[in-house]
Amino acid sequence: MTKPSLGKSTSPSQGNIVIGSIVATLIAISPYLFYLHESVPDTQIWDTFLFTYNSGYYESVNLVFWVLAGKLLPLYLLFLWFFTCRHWWYHVLLVPIAMYSYQTFDVINRDVQFFDSNQLIYLIPIMAIIIPSIYLIRARIFNKINEATKTMEELEDEFKISPKNFWEKVKQYF
Repeated sequence: MTKPSLGKSTSPSQGNIVIGSIVATLIAISPYLFYLHESVPDTQIWDTFLFTYNSGYYESVNLVFWVLAGKLLPLYLLFLWFFTCRHWWYHVLLVPIAMYSYQTFDVINRDVQFFDSNQLIYLIPIMAIIIPSIYLIRARIFNKINEATKTMEELEDEFKISPKNFWEKVKQYF
């Protein structure tokens, strides 16, 4: 005879439903986040009760926020994908994350004239670490396939780093 639970759910599927619903909601609101720039005035100086923003390089606050939305929204979706991906290759998502992060920094930096130029130079060290790592993991998987009778899914699960929660997954990288 088992003890009844005291109002606390022990079903792991309920936790998955809640997390899945949160992630689905975060993805579903992305178009609304993109169009937030339309609520920003099309002037060079935007004065609110919290701050005053002067758009020097772009000459329009609306344009700055439109460009930022074009950089931050893909970055937002890539972070969601990175932290919810269950495949062994998810580290490769760090390359576009680094690219969009660099572009966002350049948008904010008003002194740069061409913010999409020379970004590959800054991505080379990141790519030099991630791409060989992914190929080494792939090689290990295929070596185990040749030696064992496991399926590809079983081998992916074996190589998967599965932290228990979101913060453990974040701590894994720092």
